Amino acid sequence: MDEARTWRRNFLMAWSLVSLAKLWIATRLPLFVDEAFYWQESRHLAWAYSDLPGMTAWLIHLGESIGGHQLWAVRLPFLLLGAALPWLVARIATRWFGAVAGWQAGLLTCLMPLTATLGLLALPDVPMAAAAALCLAAGARLLQRVDAAGAAMLALGLVLGALSHYRFAGVIVTGFVALLLMREGRKLLCNKQVIVALVIGAAGWLPLIFWNLANADAGLKFHLLERHPWRFDVGGVSFVLIQMLLVTPLLFVALMQAFAQAIRAGDNMQWRYFGLLGGISTIGLFVLGFFADNERVSFHWTLPGYLALLAVAPLVIGRWSRSWRQLTWGMLVAGMIAMLGWHLLLASPTMRREMAGQKHYPSNFSGWDELAAAVHEELSAMPENTELVVDNFKLGAELGFAMNRADIRVLEHPLNAKHGRAAQLQLWGLTRTTPIPGSQRPALLVVDSSEVRFRDLLAQYRNLCRQVGAVVPRRVVNVDHGERRFILAALPVKETMVCTTPALAYVDNPRPLAKLGRRFVVEGWAFREGIGIDAVEVLIDGEPVARAEYGLPAHGLDNFWGLRNEPNQMALGFRAEVNAGHLRKGRHWLGLRLHGRDGVVEDWTEQIVEIAE
Repeated sequence: MDEARTWRRNFLMAWSLVSLAKLWIATRLPLFVDEAFYWQESRHLAWAYSDLPGMTAWLIHLGESIGGHQLWAVRLPFLLLGAALPWLVARIATRWFGAVAGWQAGLLTCLMPLTATLGLLALPDVPMAAAAALCLAAGARLLQRVDAAGAAMLALGLVLGALSHYRFAGVIVTGFVALLLMREGRKLLCNKQVIVALVIGAAGWLPLIFWNLANADAGLKFHLLERHPWRFDVGGVSFVLIQMLLVTPLLFVALMQAFAQAIRAGDNMQWRYFGLLGGISTIGLFVLGFFADNERVSFHWTLPGYLALLAVAPLVIGRWSRSWRQLTWGMLVAGMIAMLGWHLLLASPTMRREMAGQKHYPSNFSGWDELAAAVHEELSAMPENTELVVDNFKLGAELGFAMNRADIRVLEHPLNAKHGRAAQLQLWGLTRTTPIPGSQRPALLVVDSSEVRFRDLLAQYRNLCRQVGAVVPRRVVNVDHGERRFILAALPVKETMVCTTPALAYVDNPRPLAKLGRRFVVEGWAFREGIGIDAVEVLIDGEPVARAEYGLPAHGLDNFWGLRNEPNQMALGFRAEVNAGHLRKGRHWLGLRLHGRDGVVEDWTEQIVEIAE
């Protein structure tokens, strides 16, 4: 009893601190792009959407109904579900393995980095994890004794999961396989009450089935075919390594041991159930990682399997030596602090700015407030009936949340289809190709040039020309030294029928992070199709320090870009000699200011250089 009280106290302390930390961060962390789109779905309530069933949107709608249009309100239902999960795991483990193991399992769930942050973001994995835990608890109960309460819990979990994500189908398949491998499980699947629960659970998939039937299987095709390359990629090794970090290495070993011992568990029905269910799911996803989508976030896919293994992990860890047990708990605390600390850094505009130019710059969290402020200013200076148009679904969703409007028109863009949102935007009537934006009333076009690979940027600008005509920047919003770069353009442009695009530029010398003396040379090229560049200035920390000689030969650009209407022909190079004698030693930001022949001025993305002398 004393040991159980000690672990209960540890659990309550950890749970309280983690819950308070998540709540505090959730009020400050900008919406992740997917969260913003789910918020947009919550303003168009339906049973199912192109990317998801309706549960996530309904929860967001509930949160805003309670707390209004606020970050914390959007995330409130998810925070509550995330906070409830450790209690549910503790309850499951306590029922079958005793109070000490139960509170330890709950504490493991609190501290494991992957579950410690669950609910911090308004994502479908939160209700899906809760549904998986309900099914886990129901299955264990039904294996011991079939009753109406257990069958009802199973039915509820199955319905909630089906309404949360397509991926819950994998949880169901794993459950069937685990039960079929057990004598008691095969018997359970033939029970009438369980069959009724399964039928009710199957009904939870009807919204997705009807949506796909009505929309040419667009959602199903995206999740099963279009999203995944379905070819072997050795990069899947990184998926497993990331899992070890997000679980922490020693707990990862314990979870794998729980699975291995479940195979040999014999008559220990509950251990065998939890271990097989969690292990088959986890190992299956490890294998899938070598063939599935590795461009988007997928580290959370394994969560349902881990929940089952966490229920028996205390029994495995309890057999280790005292020093290994202490090291395991220490790693968990350190991992939890690191994961929450990382989200805290993402919530800080100063830290996001410091991360500019680095590989792990958090672009999906950055720039939205600054862009919304600029859009407000531009719209206030334009006619009242001005239409707001953006070039991709991410902008539409994030600007929509920042401006509290879900009707922003979205142009055709590769991102819309790549992320499975094109069909939904069409259903909402936000991607109509007629009338052309700006043809019947003024329009403000917002373009996110940082969402397209640099080598594809001119092609995307030309695609915009085909959709709306010439794109002449009215304002350029550079966030975090241009890591996020947004172009605001007024429509229509009546002065020219030629495809006019924003400028493109490149600094050949110096390279990023180069160490420079007090005098150095800046070389590169710049062009603006349809208009041309008149002058190029070199900036250091946003201040002009030199005017470049522009119009130098730039070989190879025509072959690479296929330039059509560049007034400067191939004389697109520039060279400037910079005297940095007035600058302090250390890192600085080198940028360009591009002056178009029509008087439009664009500041280009900056890069880090170091004055070494």
